[in-house]
Amino acid sequence: MNWYMQALKRWNDFNGRSRRKEYWFFLLFNVIAAAVLSIIDMFTGTYNATTGIGLLSGIYALVMLVPGIAVTIRRLHDTGRSGWWILIALVPIIGGIWLLVLMVLDSHKEPNQWGPSPKYAAA
Repeated sequence: MNWYMQALKRWNDFNGRSRRKEYWFFLLFNVIAAAVLSIIDMFTGTYNATTGIGLLSGIYALVMLVPGIAVTIRRLHDTGRSGWWILIALVPIIGGIWLLVLMVLDSHKEPNQWGPSPKYAAA
């Protein structure tokens, strides 16, 4: 939960670096929260089957859009890539797979233009 909160506290920070742990815990908690909110939407009748999203889960998705982009860009910085690599996800099929591969890569040990490694600086 601490990693999720850390990512939320840095919701507007598009500089710096984020560890794999921060990124994946942020993603995990977002998936869990979206699933719970979708279930609540179904029970309250605010879920729309044609669009596939409900009122609460839609609001949550909009609120988490900028923090999600920020933590993804910081994660790319941690692998030594520019944040513009996030746009590779726009390439059908291959782009999403390649972005997933980039998110799984380990941090660069040495400092780069976005700062020191948060993983290896703490060790």
